[in-house]
This record gives sequence, C-alpha cells and structure tokens, in this order.
Amino acid sequence: MKLQTLLLTLLFSVAAFAQTSDKPDLTLTGKLDGHDNQTYRLVPFDVPAGIDRITIDFAYTGRDEKTTIDLGLLGPGGFRNNAFRGWSGGNKSRFTVSATDATPSYIVGPIAPGRWNLLLGIPNIREKAHADYTAKVYFSRNGKIPDLLDVPLRADAGWYRGDLHMHGAHSDGSCSPQSGKGKVPCPLFVTAQTAAERGLDFIALSDHNTVSQANSVRELQPYFDRLLLLPGRELTTFTGHANLLGTWVPLDFRVGSTDVPDWNALLRNAEKSDGFVSINHPIRLSGEICMGCGWTAKPEVDMRLVQAIEVVNGNDADTAISGVPFWQAQLDKGFRLTAIGGSDDHNAKQWSASHGGVGIGTPTTVVHATSLSQRAVLDALRAGHVFVDVFGSKDRSLEFTAKGQGFDVEMGDEVKIAKDGKADFTLKVANVDGGSAEIVVDGKVAQIIDQPKIAGASQAFTFAWTSDGGRHTLRANVRGADGKLVLIGNPIYVNRTGAATRP
Repeated sequence: MKLQTLLLTLLFSVAAFAQTSDKPDLTLTGKLDGHDNQTYRLVPFDVPAGIDRITIDFAYTGRDEKTTIDLGLLGPGGFRNNAFRGWSGGNKSRFTVSATDATPSYIVGPIAPGRWNLLLGIPNIREKAHADYTAKVYFSRNGKIPDLLDVPLRADAGWYRGDLHMHGAHSDGSCSPQSGKGKVPCPLFVTAQTAAERGLDFIALSDHNTVSQANSVRELQPYFDRLLLLPGRELTTFTGHANLLGTWVPLDFRVGSTDVPDWNALLRNAEKSDGFVSINHPIRLSGEICMGCGWTAKPEVDMRLVQAIEVVNGNDADTAISGVPFWQAQLDKGFRLTAIGGSDDHNAKQWSASHGGVGIGTPTTVVHATSLSQRAVLDALRAGHVFVDVFGSKDRSLEFTAKGQGFDVEMGDEVKIAKDGKADFTLKVANVDGGSAEIVVDGKVAQIIDQPKIAGASQAFTFAWTSDGGRHTLRANVRGADGKLVLIGNPIYVNRTGAATRP
C-alpha cells in the first residue's frame, strides 16, 4: 500500500491545547492490524511557532500477542529535507527533542514550526491481531520542561544535600587522563560520579555561559538515578558572576553590549525562563588574574531579580572574601535572598589539588524539599528552606523554626507578629559535638541562648522572643569547637513584606 494511502486511512485524533503543563497539547491515536506487518507509518502533527521542545509519550496494546511498534521522529520535510530527528526503535516509549538536548537516540536541533511526523515501524504484528496506539505530545515554550520529564528520584519530603557550583569539560574544568600525565577537559561523567561517591543528592553543572552540557545531562540522568542533575550555567561577565539554574535556554550574557546594556537587562531575560539566579563569590578581587570574579555591577542591580547569594564559595567561610557580609547587607535593605554554597570545583577527582583547595560537595547546600526533583529542589531554594554545611559533611544538620499564635514556620518563611506578640523559636543541631550555637538578629549576634554549647550528637535550643512590631530577620549559625563556622542557616523573616521584597 502506498504511503499516501496509508496516511489517508490512518486513524488519529488531536486534542486541543492543554491549559496545564501536566496535560498533553496533542493526543494522537490510531489502530493497526495484520496488514501493517513490516511496514512504516507516518503519524502527522502540526507544531506551532514559538515551541522550543517536543516531548512524546507513546503507548500501545497487543504486546501479549507479540506486537511490536518501533519509534522515530521526522521534522518538516522528512527524509527528503534532511529533517530526520532520530530513531529509538522499541527501546524507549518516551523521548524529548530540543535545541539544547535530546533523549539519546534523538538529535539536538531547532524546533521548526510546521508538519512533523512520528515515524512508526511495525516489525511484527500477527495476521489476525489488532493494536491501538496513543502518542501524547507535549510542547514547551521558554525552556519550560514538562512535568513528565521531571520525575522525582525520591518522592519523600526531606533534607537533600547538593552542590550548586562546579565546572567540567564544557568550560575550564580539568582532570588527569587515564595515563595520569597532564590534564584534560574533565568529562561530565567523572564529575557526576565523584558527586555520587560524595553522597550528594543533587548537583548543578554550572559551566561558564554555555549550555552545551545539557545533552550530556540528558544522557547521564537515567544512569544516575540517585543523583539529580540540575540545569545550570555560570553567567560570567566582566562585572560579576552569577549562576542561572533550572533552565537550558540559551541566554545572551554580554553585559555592556548593545543587546544587554547592564545586569538588570540580563536578569530580566533570565526571569522569563523561570530561572533561579544566585550571585557568586561577590567579595573577590577582580582584575587580570580573575576578571569579573568580584561583584562590581553598575548601575546597581535590582535585587528583586535575584534569588540567592553564594555565601560560601569553596573554603572561603570565615575569611575576608566570604559572601556572608554581602548577603547580610542585602537582608538589611529588606531583600529576601537565600544563602547557598558552592564548591566552584574545577578538578573533579583531585580534591586536594582542586580549585580553591576544596572539592565537590564542599560546601554543601542542604534543602528541605518535598521530593528529590528539579521543581521541588528549586522551590525549596526559592523559599529559603536551606542551610549551608560549610565543610560538606554527610550528617550535620540545622533546623530553625518558630511557633506562635496562628503560625508554625521554618527557615525562609515569613511571619507577621504584632507588637508585644510572642514567638517560640527552636534550633535543632546534629553532629557538631563540642561546638556552639549562635542566633543572629538583624545581622548581629544576640545573646539569647543561655547555654550555647553543644554537648552530644544532637541538641535542641529554645528561646522566647517578643516582637516590637518592626521588621526583623532571625537566623542561626553553628560554630565548631575551634570557633569556625560549620553551619549557616537562612532567616525567618518577621514583618518583612514590603516593596523591596521579591514576591
């Protein structure tokens, strides 16, 4: 039977555009029987303008009768227009293609509007057998990833440990090759494997300005089913560096150019893709040795366009280049910005020789998330449900909560407490035996805890606090027996809603 006749007799239906991200934009259905044995079918569908990702979820009946349907994808014009986008045969029932990444078996490339075709191959269907198939088609815009591609690695709520800043072969990360001689660009697999060995739950691959690592991440994620690989890049400019997490959308980073006159323009563009932005290592010298490493952005950046500050970079806690004072200054101005940490690792395996003298997971950013998924981790980061484990332990913890009439909140949350209203704060610390707890109110250490010393594997501290009706931040730090910072908590915000606060 000719292809044109097959297309005319093909049975499929198309559903209207969905209003929510968890519903398909199109649903294609069809029927097969014994006449289709060892033939190919094209299942057409139209892609509108402005789409940057297509995701297909395919299912069919008849497997119990040994029916097999293989899958492929053709862009506008098909084979004749060199628009072949891949063939996975029978080994995948779900795949995605975009300009930055694609499921292995499929080809990265722009998503052109027009008539596309799902390519079906039917290597076996018995003479008297019948099969129904359904292809759910999801269209993504502005880099948004459909929910079915963000399957939680763990569905449970809990504290998850990660590293939000590192570099590999897609920028200036290097490691020794098999021979041990010299240095080569360090493959992403080595970085991910090292993070897994360190016991981390998630990492962000933040190579400089590029998203070329996206396709490698798409390939590696199924293998690393205990380590979430977050989209990331380090926006690296002459006047500062910032991580952009949660999106693979290419972004013009040329601050000072005609198209991107300043950092505010860059940040507004990042906001369109729902990206999470953290200013990296803000207190650094910037010059010929490390151009743009310090934050010198002019004009002044609208901090409502920023979500976080990297308060610990590598081993800089308790040093003159720590990001903590910069972060605290923004809190004092009324901004709500999450304190995070990042190793800034450039040398995955050689921890002792690594950039800054530390390695992957040092420090660790620990988030209280509803699951181990991209959306949940980013939501936790945005909410400030986070503490920083300065030395990247596997078990140190800090929980800071407040309860009162009508509220029960944790780090990152806001609570309204009228004048003379009261709150009971609790700080729980684990695995810092011999250390001490400190409470920081509006940037200053307050002598609120009578006995701040930590004795034993875990300890809880409680104190009552009376509001004066004003705006305040209360947060907790933990120091080791040597007096050095080991844990940094995010604030609980009291009466902080205002014009300077990001919604």
